[in-house]
Amino acid sequence: MDVSTVRTYVERVWNESVLPELVEYVRIPNKSPAFDREWHANGHMERAIARFASWARAQALHGATIEIQRLEKRTPLLLIDIPGDSDDCILLYGHLDKQPEMTGWREGFGPWQPVIEDQRLYGRGAADDGYAMFACLTAVGALRAESKPHARCLVVIEACEESGSSDLPAHLEQLGERLGRPSLVIGLDSGCGNYSQLWCTTSLRGLVGGVLKVEVLTEGIHSGYSGIVPDSFRIMRQLMSRIEDEKTGRLLAAELHPEIPEERVQQAAAAAAALGNSLRDEFPFVQGARPVSDDLAELILNRDWRPALSVLGADGLPPVSNAGNVLRPLSALKLSLRIPPKVNPKAATQALRQLLETDPPYGAKVSFTGDWGSAGWNAPPLALWLEHSLERASREWFGKPPGFMGIGGTIPFMSMLGERFPEAQFLITGVLGPHANAHGPNEFLHLPTAQKITGCVAQVIADHFQRQ
Repeated sequence: MDVSTVRTYVERVWNESVLPELVEYVRIPNKSPAFDREWHANGHMERAIARFASWARAQALHGATIEIQRLEKRTPLLLIDIPGDSDDCILLYGHLDKQPEMTGWREGFGPWQPVIEDQRLYGRGAADDGYAMFACLTAVGALRAESKPHARCLVVIEACEESGSSDLPAHLEQLGERLGRPSLVIGLDSGCGNYSQLWCTTSLRGLVGGVLKVEVLTEGIHSGYSGIVPDSFRIMRQLMSRIEDEKTGRLLAAELHPEIPEERVQQAAAAAAALGNSLRDEFPFVQGARPVSDDLAELILNRDWRPALSVLGADGLPPVSNAGNVLRPLSALKLSLRIPPKVNPKAATQALRQLLETDPPYGAKVSFTGDWGSAGWNAPPLALWLEHSLERASREWFGKPPGFMGIGGTIPFMSMLGERFPEAQFLITGVLGPHANAHGPNEFLHLPTAQKITGCVAQVIADHFQRQ
């Protein structure tokens, strides 16, 4: 592959066509169904997927079919089937639904207000991961412009990933044998440790969550009765201590701690050496705050291979400005538990429920209602051809060798595909690097990295064909 020519092609398409389209995409508030129950009536998801399909058709990839698959009461799915020069198949994945607005955006910035500054496109969704379809089609277009052969490429863009991909199994079932038997899966919904090399995701944590509710009274009473009536939040604290050591953050259930493969331990050490203090510096800590450990490799393993609990929201607590001296009747917390790649989400949810609901303090009414669950994923060993291809691509496009590291987040599609296509190779990568702040305020797409990843995808697709 003539990298110089491909680079010129990629840069031209990104600057002239992809970037303007992503700017318009950022303006669309197509929040995932979990955050917009009226998504169908509001029409934002339809606007987004229609724009994506229109842009895909405009690329005039000979023989390609572009289809929006619709199923009753489910978000749509965009399917782009590009014929190749062999019967082999590559499956390329991304999503176009978005997280909600979040507060804390800089003045003049906002989730649906695209701003380009310092080679960054700010706004919700472009990096996570609206850019994926554009990168995939541009990569294939670059190869075709060079008359380079490639396998059949099947691009799947879903619209429910930020809600746990709950609609995706039904779409895959509908597609059936049309998916073929891909020997390579390329997913662009992941992150990167820095913006100076290609980062390959080796594992993903799973996710379980639910609402823990503690009820003590049928109605609020004067706080002068404290000391007789137990405070619901104190009971909540006791229950939380059953599942987490509040001093260290370690989850206490043994079934949540599978053995970490030695290969992943070594990769974490190598990634820590490559990232250095940037691993700590990328987070917006308040003055004086610090990470949970000074050991960089341990921080990576904590994020990628150990369970962690977060409290996402609360009910029963009035705003500080409106909090009277009342013993509240109940407290409720929405819990999110990231689980290691090898932990079963159903078993994790059951373990949490057992620990939280058994023998409640003071006979209070305690319930834990699980409301989602997604399995993690551990990549299969790299085939020699893919290992060489990633090395070549990273050096050609970034000037450095690739990095390998797990990700603390969840991409449900990966575990689905890992089970369905156990013989496939995987390239999972992305643009969410330092300060990109996916799901939070000031989320941005690092434009040079997005272009370079596009080139790397083109290189891997070309090498995939040549491996035969």
